[in-house]
Amino acid sequence: MAETSYLNAKDVNEAVDLLSSYHHKAKIIAGGTDLMVSFNRGGQLPEALIYIGDINLNYINQDEENLVIGSTTTLSDLLKSGIIKEHAGILGEAIKNMASVAVRNSGTIGGNICNASPAADTAVPLLALGASLILISKSGERVIDCEKFFVGPGETVLTSDEILKEIIIPKKVNIKWAYKKLGRRLADTLSVASSGVTMQIENGKCKDVRIVLGAVAPIPLVSNNAAKILEDKVLDTLAIEASASAASEETKPIDDARSTAWYRKRVSKALVKSLLNQIAGEGDE
Repeated sequence: MAETSYLNAKDVNEAVDLLSSYHHKAKIIAGGTDLMVSFNRGGQLPEALIYIGDINLNYINQDEENLVIGSTTTLSDLLKSGIIKEHAGILGEAIKNMASVAVRNSGTIGGNICNASPAADTAVPLLALGASLILISKSGERVIDCEKFFVGPGETVLTSDEILKEIIIPKKVNIKWAYKKLGRRLADTLSVASSGVTMQIENGKCKDVRIVLGAVAPIPLVSNNAAKILEDKVLDTLAIEASASAASEETKPIDDARSTAWYRKRVSKALVKSLLNQIAGEGDE
């Protein structure tokens, strides 16, 4: 069996050139916290591992309209960032409740997204924030909504010669958010189920509602039906109950080592209901 080559890309262009030259036979690696676990569990080794930790994609920037996060930014850097705390608090909350400190110090946001686990902790807040992704290949760049990036467990729209370059998060004024993860241990474990909610409240009514669930469907679930129930409505008990029920109905959970499908569907409603009640309790100040 041939050994796996380890290639250190010096910049983004070299990374995509190397990836293209190996066609489907190379994988990108940065922190390696997900990829190496997969290999240790018997996952197939590629012909080449292309390291992108040195190509200057570790940054958190902002302009008037957006936050811009480089794909190799570590989870720890995101957790410590004042920009994230101010404009994307739900992302920081999710990261605080994921993995160990050692994993957060090495693991990158790009790796967590591209691993495409239905339980990926950063996917839920990014979807709740309406994030988009910039993908780059030899042909150039393209922008895709985060919601369209995931196509199945471990599967994304990335082509064989593309890498994730940046995550774009639109800034929103007076955003309300809530997040919760259920797991055997909150931080150092995959979630049994998780949920994130964002919205704005104007004149006592819900606007731009986004309700997302993790680990309860083949891909992170954006519950459009649940959000529509709340749009332009007062966030009262009846609306919360109806929205939480709709979110649960959209789930497609499975039985696995962490939980059962029955429990995940049931807890999905409780999660969304809890988060909506939390936001309702904050008022519109």
